Amino acid sequence: MFTQKFQAWVRKWAERLVSVFRDSPLTPNMLTLFGLVITAAGAAVLGLGQLFIAGVILLFAGLFDIFDGALARASGKVYRYGAFLDSTVDRYSEGLIYLGLLVFFRGKTLQTVLVLLALAGSFLVSYVRARAQSLGFKCDVGVLARPERVVIIVAGLLLDPILPIGGYHVVLTLALVVLAVGTNFTAVQRVFDVWQQNRDELRAQRRQPLAAPADDAGTPTPPRPAKRRFFETP
Repeated sequence: MFTQKFQAWVRKWAERLVSVFRDSPLTPNMLTLFGLVITAAGAAVLGLGQLFIAGVILLFAGLFDIFDGALARASGKVYRYGAFLDSTVDRYSEGLIYLGLLVFFRGKTLQTVLVLLALAGSFLVSYVRARAQSLGFKCDVGVLARPERVVIIVAGLLLDPILPIGGYHVVLTLALVVLAVGTNFTAVQRVFDVWQQNRDELRAQRRQPLAAPADDAGTPTPPRPAKRRFFETP
């Protein structure tokens, strides 16, 4: 959903901000783990019912998800393990946030179902991408990637206390509806996109001419004429 130009702009300014820590003992992996700890604190505050404070904490924690990659690029410490750790911590962070939501909405059937659907969809979005990339496919499409999901959750937490629409936490519930529907739709989008890529590959393979088989000396042998079936009329 976020444009590539906007993402590039965010990365550019993040690298400028963290450039002062380029030669410090601070590592990108430290920032990743700091973000997880702050997210856990935000989830705990969310479970206690302090929605606005939880939203502020999670917004602050989201900055670490930007700064760890920026520091890695600025300091030249871009390693495969760092990317692996960052992706793993992202899954734990989302799980903690949804756990906080489950504790907050305990006893509310509708909101509990929405949280579980959003959790399943969020994990599926990430799994489909990882599995597709492991098989050599590109898988970056979708309306609700992780940045969009974080923005929706934080917006719901910040706006719900200051927009007391009638009902039981209507704003936060609407945010959960968007997440529950949008994440699963994104997972299906990615599955369909991978299917299209696979179909195009198969079509390209069928259009390639088959190579003639070679004999023992390495000389290609001409293809044999097809044998006529026994009951086929001349």
